[in-house]
Amino acid sequence: MHLFYTPNINTSTYTLSEEESKHCIRVLRLVEGDHIFLVDGKGGFYETHIIEAHPKRCMVQVLDVKLNYAQRNYQLHIAISPLKSLDRFEWFLEKATEIGIDEITPIITQRSEKRDLKVERSNKIIESAMKQSKKAFHPKLNEAIAFNKFLELEHDGAIKLIAHCLEDDKKSIDDFRNESNKKYLILIGPEGDFTEDEINLAKQKGFIPLSLGEARLRTETAAIKATALIAFINE
Repeated sequence: MHLFYTPNINTSTYTLSEEESKHCIRVLRLVEGDHIFLVDGKGGFYETHIIEAHPKRCMVQVLDVKLNYAQRNYQLHIAISPLKSLDRFEWFLEKATEIGIDEITPIITQRSEKRDLKVERSNKIIESAMKQSKKAFHPKLNEAIAFNKFLELEHDGAIKLIAHCLEDDKKSIDDFRNESNKKYLILIGPEGDFTEDEINLAKQKGFIPLSLGEARLRTETAAIKATALIAFINE
């Protein structure tokens, strides 16, 4: 199955972007009449066939549309400290998209070693992972925000969790298996973990300490484990 990301599709015929057209015609060597599939990042999944095999403006005809394609029964928002290693952060974006995630916010904590993010490049990683895993929803990647400011935001009734390494009275993901609320927000700290003051502030704002097991995990590993566990309890 050849899958393309087409966020602006809204008609029965559609012209792929120059980048996607080149990939479709020059790289994959598809021709008129070949079937391809499109996703719009909003849940739309389109079956089409090529009606003009041009390497810069490939045009397709829509044959069938499925809305809310493979929509999950829960929502997950991970707020994570940016990583010093861009490769490791991009690995998190890729795998979280493949498993299932709705929103990602980079949070700048006291111990964050990196304080900026290449949003355009990161969204390309997400788009590629969407196509690889046949996802029709594009996770929202927010701009980086200071940890304290993030805590002040409204989070629409989500179950708010903070994963950290200090001794604490922690819940496990499984404790939330039977909750009727299927909306989760999980804070993941930097390589040096959240400070004690940050943990206490989060708890004052209603965040529940979360255990991800006995092992001390890298930031991106903790975020992926949390993503996978949320998916598991909602399967």
